Amino acid sequence: MNPAVDADYFLTVANQTMWVLALAAAPILIPVLIAGLLLGMIQAATSINEATLSFVPKLIVVAISILVFGAMILGLLADFTNDIYARIPDLVR
Repeated sequence: MNPAVDADYFLTVANQTMWVLALAAAPILIPVLIAGLLLGMIQAATSINEATLSFVPKLIVVAISILVFGAMILGLLADFTNDIYARIPDLVR
């Protein structure tokens, strides 16, 4: 491979890595963000400022998100890893 192709290849891999990272994190982060927003509004409305009141429900939301989306995230990461490993022979030529 010439140096110009190497740079394009690694930029493509970096771009694909960022997309995979976003797709893997979003199913967990978005529900936790919504739960945190709702809990914050409830705490503001009731003037209850207890740290465990906001931590435990978010922890439960994370656990449920992992149970629901864990297989999809693991499959996405496995496919990405297999794709990266499949590209290795192209780099050593």
